[in-house]
Amino acid sequence: MNAAPAHPIVHLELHTSDRTRAGGFYLGLFGWNTERIEAGGGAYHSVELARNFGGGIVECGTRHPLWLPYVEVERVDDATDRATRLGASVLLPPREGPAGWRSVVSSPVAGEVAFWQPKVCS
Repeated sequence: MNAAPAHPIVHLELHTSDRTRAGGFYLGLFGWNTERIEAGGGAYHSVELARNFGGGIVECGTRHPLWLPYVEVERVDDATDRATRLGASVLLPPREGPAGWRSVVSSPVAGEVAFWQPKVCS
């Protein structure tokens, strides 16, 4: 059996221009129910994708729907800097939220990826 990856995907988000229809599509296809969660800037629909693995559906102005993986890293700022040195552009600079820090980068050859650094409770 292989060891867990050093930087696992911890969340998967669908970015779409029509959250309602996208949610209906995945409900009909896989039986995935969504739960509306009020967030600071608007609503977010969470979805359980697998046991102990969640995701969500976000409505935004994207032309093409895309799945955005959130990869856990030790430090969001370091991962963002490393990605830019490898040729990525920063779409969302590192920012703090209630449960941790995140950023999003885009590479012309590797697509988009979000970095996630959870807050550690002491």
